[in-house]
Amino acid sequence: MKKKLLIFTAIILLSLFIFRASWLGYLGNSLIVNDENARADAAIVLSTGVDYLPRLLQAAQLYKDKRVERILINGNRKTDAIRKLEKQGFVPACKWPENSLRILEMHGVPREKVWAVSAEDVFDTVSEAQTIKPFLQKNNINSVLITTSKFHTRRARYVWRKVLDRQDGIYASAAADDPFNPDGWWKDGRQVKQVMGEYGGMAYYVWKKPWR
Repeated sequence: MKKKLLIFTAIILLSLFIFRASWLGYLGNSLIVNDENARADAAIVLSTGVDYLPRLLQAAQLYKDKRVERILINGNRKTDAIRKLEKQGFVPACKWPENSLRILEMHGVPREKVWAVSAEDVFDTVSEAQTIKPFLQKNNINSVLITTSKFHTRRARYVWRKVLDRQDGIYASAAADDPFNPDGWWKDGRQVKQVMGEYGGMAYYVWKKPWR
């Protein structure tokens, strides 16, 4: 019996090794959702995490394609160290949204079509959604396209639907220039970290349900 179990285990492990590209590719592709035909009141550019520029450019493209009427950016993160410097008289060289506004202008988005929401204490996708939610309610924004990195789209859309407590009108748009490769992510250390982080994040949500 023990010998049969060892043989069976060896066959399973060998199969996993031989077909690793298929199942690893499945893991990578499962992270991605892209509501390609969706239109919304605004594109929301997620600022937590990495690869912010591709997300910003994706929002600009959505605006040019007339899939959104406005773009919402958020930022102005502050640590205790920054707040201490500000108390000592430190003043940033420019206001926090300026660089993003200039990039959007370069790509055909007028400044008056951009909302900038200060989110000093945001540290993850949940707190980002919770911080922006009151702004959406105040301005009667009923539909949004969450613009984020490819690997983050499924989890981001899930979080926003949970925080806003509805399914309708909440879509995801994967940044076209995001470097994530769902069919070869295991060959790149950074992308391995991203995939592990996404699945770990989903497991945490099932366990903690932090939007409650």
